[in-house]
Amino acid sequence: MNKISKLMLFIMIVIATVTVHAQTGADQNLSTKQQAIVRIAALTGRGSLEQLKEELNAGLEAGLTVNQIKEVIVHVYAYAGFPRSIRGLQTFMTVLDERKSKGVNDVMGNEASPIEDDSSKYDRGKAILDTLLDSPQRGPQTGYSSFAPVIEIFLKEHLFADIFERDVLTYKERELVTVSVLAAIGGVEPMLQSHLKICLNVGLTADQLQQYVGIIKTSIGKKEANSAKSVLNGVLKNK
Repeated sequence: MNKISKLMLFIMIVIATVTVHAQTGADQNLSTKQQAIVRIAALTGRGSLEQLKEELNAGLEAGLTVNQIKEVIVHVYAYAGFPRSIRGLQTFMTVLDERKSKGVNDVMGNEASPIEDDSSKYDRGKAILDTLLDSPQRGPQTGYSSFAPVIEIFLKEHLFADIFERDVLTYKERELVTVSVLAAIGGVEPMLQSHLKICLNVGLTADQLQQYVGIIKTSIGKKEANSAKSVLNGVLKNK
């Protein structure tokens, strides 16, 4: 084998190695920012404010902007209520004041872009939900939507239009917020199941969701993590 052939073989081996690593390595893990989002959302939903202070600092150090973290905490209210979300925001204000007093100037980041779509909020919300579910929702309402139609309107117009439409966070990041809050508050396994399916639809991998369960275990507790893992295993089995 001449030198040129050996060089070509070496290059091919390097390319193959890099490709395998890209497919099975770091990109199968949640990024540092995504891990911070999981912790901040879960602890806000749980109301563990002292622990939340530590994770808010860690999230800023990981590169999340002030507006991204505010958006995470605001998103939490859709699943854990205004009291938890407001207490989370108040805690974040304290953290920012403390960091500023130490000379730390955190990046504010982008605000939400103006909505230029002229269609109704209901139609916009329905379109977003169809995208998240990867399937258009047709036919008559069933279940709770039929029992209380007004909540179905609220979900479309407020949750999936007013909140999900804000581009400070991506759909992937918003779903991480959602499943983290649901795991932390517990007792809402059917909703957790639905949103874990959406996580897969928006591009999160099975390995990343297993890692999310591990973060719930260390941040919230073994009981909550075991429940989330059970739901996730069912979702992956029926995928």
